[in-house]
Amino acid sequence: MELQNTAPWVSSAEAIDQADTPESLRQARVDSQKWLLASQASAPLSDWLQTANEMHDRIAARAVQMCEKGMVEDGFGPPPVPYAFIAFGSMGRSESTLWSDQDNGMIISDIVSADKEMYFREFGRRVSAMLEYLGYPKCEGKVMCSEPLWRRTLSEWQEQLTTWSDDFAWEPIRYLIISSDMRYIAGDEQLSCEWKRSFYKLFRKHPDLPSAVLRNTVRHKATLNILGQIVTERFGEHAGDFDVKYGLYIPLVNAVRFLALQHGVEETSTLKRLRRLAQLEAAPLPLLDACERAFRIALQLRTATPAQEKDGLLISNGYLAVKPLKQGKGWHELREALSTVRRFHRALQRQLRFMEGRRS
Repeated sequence: MELQNTAPWVSSAEAIDQADTPESLRQARVDSQKWLLASQASAPLSDWLQTANEMHDRIAARAVQMCEKGMVEDGFGPPPVPYAFIAFGSMGRSESTLWSDQDNGMIISDIVSADKEMYFREFGRRVSAMLEYLGYPKCEGKVMCSEPLWRRTLSEWQEQLTTWSDDFAWEPIRYLIISSDMRYIAGDEQLSCEWKRSFYKLFRKHPDLPSAVLRNTVRHKATLNILGQIVTERFGEHAGDFDVKYGLYIPLVNAVRFLALQHGVEETSTLKRLRRLAQLEAAPLPLLDACERAFRIALQLRTATPAQEKDGLLISNGYLAVKPLKQGKGWHELREALSTVRRFHRALQRQLRFMEGRRS
């Protein structure tokens, strides 16, 4: 860690770990966030993001512990069987911003218990509600441990993953793609390890599964027109602005994730996936190097998107105004990154045509 003056973070981390009420945990997040915002301009991006995501991990783990305690106090008792609280989405990839929403789930042990279903239904609801109070909005796609689809026993998860992998339609493959970013946060880590083994076994079992993932991957909004000009929003309140998340960040995440799944890379961080793919020579090294540069630009721009403060917490829509970008080097960097995205996606489209031609 190379952040200057890390003493405030050490203090904030201790406050998170020692928080004993939802209010004190929320305040610990607000205090940590203030320090992170103050240090953002001077800190190396990778170190800053690592610290920000460590904050999110600590808060989530502490929230889970506090909800466990609350269940005991309210007469539900301790967890009847082991469980793992897991993250998906940007948190699963350790790429959360200071305003990211929830993407999480639970893996519950198969040990027999009469009260298991009732207990974890209530527990999952409480954890999601606690995280919302702590500044993590509920996921619009309902990828949360409060939802039965994302809160299952290990055997139910294994059955569900198999069902998704057997159906190459858009929605099941989308769920499988979401699942690929799973990362352990709290509880029994062994459950998440067994889950992961089951997940990657599916890709060895189904040689045509990567092509189904690739079909989902190559769909993304156009970000450069035929003249190589950056495409901004045309209508609505963000007309003239650039959508950093869906215009640059997500297309890169999706493309790198596909290659990682195709080559059995089990890392969830996009940068770690890229480095492992380079070691495997899974794609031309100049392209992977360009992707890493583009991804760093995406992260930089994503953390630079304007945010509003509400009760000490941050809210952002993920859009950047074009005018300030054009006044510095940001516009050139964005265009360079988007050119890489276009080149990468064209290569993947060619690969998809080859894979589908081979099947026909």
